[in-house]
Amino acid sequence: MFNISAGEFITLAVLALVILGPEQLPKAAAQVGRVLRQLRTMANSAKADIQQGLGPEFKDFDVEDLNPRRFVQKHFWEADEEDDAGARRPASQLNGKRPPFDSEAT
Repeated sequence: MFNISAGEFITLAVLALVILGPEQLPKAAAQVGRVLRQLRTMANSAKADIQQGLGPEFKDFDVEDLNPRRFVQKHFWEADEEDDAGARRPASQLNGKRPPFDSEAT
């Protein structure tokens, strides 16, 4: 969760307890929970609005595809139809072809 280790999480919890005090901490945690829930609802409605605005030809559009890492995975890596395990390999190495560059040098 947010690249926070267990030790860092405990440290943050102790700091919150010291700063807010034991009587204010539950109220603050509930308020943070409400804000996160509202943000998630807003993000989901924005995603639905974007998909609706794009029209029926983009019904399979996923906002996650805009993430550069996901875009590269989707367009440059293909599932091997012959492999039942669903393993993936680079599209540049399909059909025994070598990539046009030295992968060890990059």
